[in-house]
Amino acid sequence: MTMTDLGESELTRRKRAPNAAPSEQAMFQESSALTLSEIQYRKLRSQILSLELRPGSPISEQELAEQEGISRTPIREAILRLSRERLVEVVPKSGTFVGRIPVSSLPEALIARRALEGRAARAAAQFATKSQVLALHAHIERQRELEELGDMERFHLSDENFHEQIAISGKLPGLWRMIQQIKLQVDRFRRLTLPEPGRMRMVIKEHAVVVAAIERQNPDEAHSGIEAHLAGLQYHIENVVNAHPDHFIHDTNLNDLVHI
Repeated sequence: MTMTDLGESELTRRKRAPNAAPSEQAMFQESSALTLSEIQYRKLRSQILSLELRPGSPISEQELAEQEGISRTPIREAILRLSRERLVEVVPKSGTFVGRIPVSSLPEALIARRALEGRAARAAAQFATKSQVLALHAHIERQRELEELGDMERFHLSDENFHEQIAISGKLPGLWRMIQQIKLQVDRFRRLTLPEPGRMRMVIKEHAVVVAAIERQNPDEAHSGIEAHLAGLQYHIENVVNAHPDHFIHDTNLNDLVHI
């Protein structure tokens, strides 16, 4: 076979190094080939994490299938994945429900998150560029706008983007992906803290302390700032659990929660 017998795509495949990243076309093909199960999984997961579907509320495979115009199989597969993440509870002979938040899962997840984000904040103070620091300031300004509007959902999303930007600025984007897995239950808990009077304003002040330390290129202050910011969440657990008892699995005594 001569070179002219080979198609352009075949030549492209042979020229790529074995360890090269996928081409943009290949990545697009992968992202556009989502299965029905994956689509339903992402949709339900988003609705659960945003509290659009409240903890403990029933989930009907049949109703979801009819709404989406699909069979029950992709819905069932999505629910099985979510149950492995403890975001859905499948109770034999009773039904399927949005998973309640295990109280015992919160302190450990918060401790792990503080350790990882503390490292990311230190790295950001060492490596953040001027444009990245400006991006962090922009997130804070956006949060001020959303706090004035009382828009808690978009405030939460802006908060997520802020913490992700810190990891990116510290050249540790993979660390943020790891944190996202750790904090699944914490995300729902955090959303329940936002309606507390002054909570969003306090978050903004704490974010500003972290950004100031990163801008001054002070790793110790950046670490202590993010540590104080995330540690504060632990002191909201008892109030939030008592305010929304039906949203939680009461698998530990609140008095036994350790604030480390």
